[in-house]
Amino acid sequence: MKTGSVQARLDEESQAALDRLLRHGMSTSEVIRKGIRLVEEHHAPAPRRKLIGIGIISSGVSDRATNKKYMEDFGKKSMGPGWQKPKGRAK
Repeated sequence: MKTGSVQARLDEESQAALDRLLRHGMSTSEVIRKGIRLVEEHHAPAPRRKLIGIGIISSGVSDRATNKKYMEDFGKKSMGPGWQKPKGRAK
């Protein structure tokens, strides 16, 4: 395993946080290793979502999308009560 070394300038707040962690028994190296892993987890790309249920569904009716008898009342309910087909238009 290849190892490396780190040199960093810390602001007062970061130095105070490091000092508190050192008082709790952690070593500087341990704090840096865990910190790097936490940052990596936070910035790692989200796993790709998988779609479930996409595909061919058999309803038993082979011509549902092209047969006009299945489309007769389609959308009327969503148009509200009293909806009528516009006059003067072709069927």
